[in-house]
Amino acid sequence: MSSIINVVLPIFGLILAGYVCRRSRCLGETASAELNRFVAWLALPALLFKVTATATWAQIWQPGFVASVGAGCALVFGATVVHRLRRARGLADASIDGLSAAYSNTGFLGIPLCVLVLGDDGLLPAIVATLIVACLLFAVGIVLVEISLQTEKHPLRAAAKVSRALLRNPLLVAPLLGAGWATGGLPLPAPANQFLSLLGMAATPCALVSLGAFLAHEQSGRSDGTAGLVFAKLLLQPLITAFFAFRVFELPALWAHSALLLSALPTGTGPFMLTNFYGRDGALVSRVILLTTLGSLVTISACLYLLAQ
Repeated sequence: MSSIINVVLPIFGLILAGYVCRRSRCLGETASAELNRFVAWLALPALLFKVTATATWAQIWQPGFVASVGAGCALVFGATVVHRLRRARGLADASIDGLSAAYSNTGFLGIPLCVLVLGDDGLLPAIVATLIVACLLFAVGIVLVEISLQTEKHPLRAAAKVSRALLRNPLLVAPLLGAGWATGGLPLPAPANQFLSLLGMAATPCALVSLGAFLAHEQSGRSDGTAGLVFAKLLLQPLITAFFAFRVFELPALWAHSALLLSALPTGTGPFMLTNFYGRDGALVSRVILLTTLGSLVTISACLYLLAQ
C-alpha cells in the first residue's frame, strides 16, 4: 500500500498545484490550453519518439503478454465506443470516451509501480505495455477522431484528407519516426538523446498541471457515463486482461502479474490531451481521470493482495 501511495500522491500533488495556481490567478485563463499544446506538440512526441527509437524487437515481442494487454485494451475500447455511439455520442467523442475507459497510465504510474513491486525485472513489461497503450491504442483513437471530423462525402477525397491530417499529427508521427529509426539499428546521438529526454520528462508534470488548471474552471460539460467509464477502467479491463494472462496464455509469473497490475492502473492523461487538441469537451474525461486515480488505490491494492496469495 505504501508503494502505491508513494507513486499516486505526487500525481495528485501536480494536479492540485495546477488547480491552486489557476484559482489564485498565478496562471492565466489560457494556461491549461497552452500547457496542453506544449505537451501535445513537443513533450509527448519527444517521449514517444525516444521510447520507440530505443526499443528493440526482442524486447517488444512477447506474444502472450502483448495479446493479453492488447485484448484488455481493445475489448474495453471497442465496447465503450459502440455503447457511446448508441447513446447518440458522435464518433469523435465516443472514441475519446473509449480511450478514457481503456488508456492505462502505464508510462507515468505503471513503470514506477512495477519496479517498486516486482523489482528491476518489472521494467520491461511496463515498457512493452506503454508502447501498446501510448502508440497503438492512442493511434487508433486519433484515427477514429480524424475520420469523425471530416465533412468530405466522397470516399477517396475523404480518405486523402484523413491521411493528410494524420500525417500532420505529432502524436502519431513521432512514434512512427521512432520505429523507423529503431529499424536502422543506430543508437541515438548523445545530444539528441539528451534533448529528447529533457522534453519527454516535461510531458507528465505539464499534462497534470494542465489538468489541474482545467479543473479550476467551472465544470459545465456533460458528465453522463462517468460511472460506467470508471467501472470499465478499474474492474472490467483488469478482469479481461487477467483471464487472457492467467487462463488463456498461462504466462510466467512476472509477465502475468505485470499484465494484471498494468491493466488495473487509472486512466492516463492521453484522452484529456486529445480533448484539448481537437477542441472537444473535456469535463467528462477530467472527472474519469480523477476518479480512476483515486479508485486505483483500492483496485491495485486488491490486485497486490490476490497476487500475494
